[in-house]
Amino acid sequence: MKKLVLTSLAIFVGLAFVNAQDIADNAIGLRIGDSDGLGTEVSYQRALGDNNRLEADLGWRSGKGYDAFKLTGLYQWVWQLDGDFNWYAGAGGGFGSIGFDNNDIDGETFFFAAGDIGIEYSFDIPLLLSLDFRPELGFGDFQDDLDFDIAFSIRYQF
Repeated sequence: MKKLVLTSLAIFVGLAFVNAQDIADNAIGLRIGDSDGLGTEVSYQRALGDNNRLEADLGWRSGKGYDAFKLTGLYQWVWQLDGDFNWYAGAGGGFGSIGFDNNDIDGETFFFAAGDIGIEYSFDIPLLLSLDFRPELGFGDFQDDLDFDIAFSIRYQF
């Protein structure tokens, strides 16, 4: 166990010193995920430096008998893999609300903590494609478990 912890720490410290590619100041687009993230979300990224950024995602869904929204905020570190390929990891959280048309079922506001890991490709044109995995730990009666959200994103960089 001690060797695993030391090896993990050495890898993390080594990756922290890998040169990062400059990332776009801003990127906006869609994050198309599974139903745990309420499906498609509007996504915005704002660079804070050469290799870190903030990401905010807003998802909403209106269906037969319910309305829901979910807002997620993440802090991300970005590292260059090769050329225009990057990988990133981050942490954050958010909140959401779901309401039901049926008066017998109460709606609820919920909170969650989230992690994020993914890969992205930045084209020579202002297009950014990414694939990420986001585990979320929810707090509240509606979402009180661990969910795994996988999504493909397409964003315009400016």
